[in-house]
Amino acid sequence: MATFIMMGKYTAQGVKEISFQRSKKGVEIIQQCGGKFLNGFMLMGETDILVIAEFPGINEALKASVQLNRALGICFATVPALSVEEFDKLVGIDA
Repeated sequence: MATFIMMGKYTAQGVKEISFQRSKKGVEIIQQCGGKFLNGFMLMGETDILVIAEFPGINEALKASVQLNRALGICFATVPALSVEEFDKLVGIDA
């Protein structure tokens, strides 16, 4: 599984529909797309919500991003993320 950072921005309609049930629905969508919800954070600024999730690959992450937008009124920018340790191994840096 690969880690993805999902940075979300509420649409005007999406703000009107904020609820605990909708948050649960977001986790369900991630799971239905083959992913695992790891954590979520509410932010102040250009990004309203930050989600950390794992997916088997980019196709599943993209599918979840689109489905979350459709179902919840949150537009996500989804990017893969590597831990510093994974990056060091990838570029051949010995610890």
